[in-house]
Amino acid sequence: MRIAVDIMGGDKAPGEVVAGCVDASRRLDELPGVEQIIMVGREEAMRAELAKCRASLGPTLGFVAASETIDMDEAPAQAVRSKKDNSLTRGMELVKSGEVQAMVSAGNSGAFAAAALFTLGRIKGVHRPVIATVLPSRTGRPIVVADAGANVDCKPEWLAQFAIMGSAYSEKVIGAGPRPKVGLMSIGTEESKGNEFTHQAFPYVRDSGVNFIGNMEGHDVLRGEIDVCVCDGFVGNIILKTVESTAMGIAHWLKVMVKSSVFSMIGALFMYGAFKKLKRRMDPEVYGGAILLGVDGNCIVTHGAATRRTIFNAIKVAADANSNALAPTIAARIAEHDAKVAVAAAAADTAQTSQNAK
Repeated sequence: MRIAVDIMGGDKAPGEVVAGCVDASRRLDELPGVEQIIMVGREEAMRAELAKCRASLGPTLGFVAASETIDMDEAPAQAVRSKKDNSLTRGMELVKSGEVQAMVSAGNSGAFAAAALFTLGRIKGVHRPVIATVLPSRTGRPIVVADAGANVDCKPEWLAQFAIMGSAYSEKVIGAGPRPKVGLMSIGTEESKGNEFTHQAFPYVRDSGVNFIGNMEGHDVLRGEIDVCVCDGFVGNIILKTVESTAMGIAHWLKVMVKSSVFSMIGALFMYGAFKKLKRRMDPEVYGGAILLGVDGNCIVTHGAATRRTIFNAIKVAADANSNALAPTIAARIAEHDAKVAVAAAAADTAQTSQNAK
């Protein structure tokens, strides 16, 4: 397979992004099934960064030109429409044509989603695509948060599809196994807890066909007992940013405490191995980025501060999504769910007609 990477998106682009692509092209043995990385962006920028990496184009590293870029602060849909030759759209066109099997970007996430929707379209039956991000847990069992920011305002029935898509991602790519446990984010585990939105969403998620365990609370996110957290994009993005901030806070407090006395610094030497393991466990770069579920293609968006390591791991996520037939799996499960909903609706209509006749 071939993976396209937008080299113009991100705070550290094009330098770190091109370096990540070069690393991936040199480590294809760690990316099963990947044959070539295709960089998408401005040629002069690409060649300048390739020179710094002492790399060149070839069988494992290709390039497709795009003359325009979309900045992080631009209005997503407007930018995608007005800049016809932007690197995001150009990459999505490669996915649509089948020239590549997935697309990765560290750029404007709103523009990334817009370019995917405009170019690839939704999987049949999907109401709204979602951003699904992966967070670590106390047990080492990652949890998928869906939606993590694509849909700030949602209809309750959409969360049924969020659950279906997040469950498929957890099973097929994250490795949770069959029937991942799915929870609906609320302020209490009882069905009666929550606001009006969660009350309305509960039966939709319950009847979606996933392994629904009921409501979950904020402290369940990192506990490691639930595989998928379902919520609207407003709540999901707050969860994501709070967890990231907590990780940075813990790192800061540890440094302050270690430097507070000579005894603390001596103790830290003995704890060095444990600190390294903790850093790896909490490192968001390990997970590569978030996948856009519900569009007709494999699309990975990572955070703006992505380094070459993040890009490498995002490419790995993209390859895993393609190898495990994630998009076809989602399409099949959405179709199955819609068929059941249609049957139930028809039965309800028949019953109502019969009742009225009496």
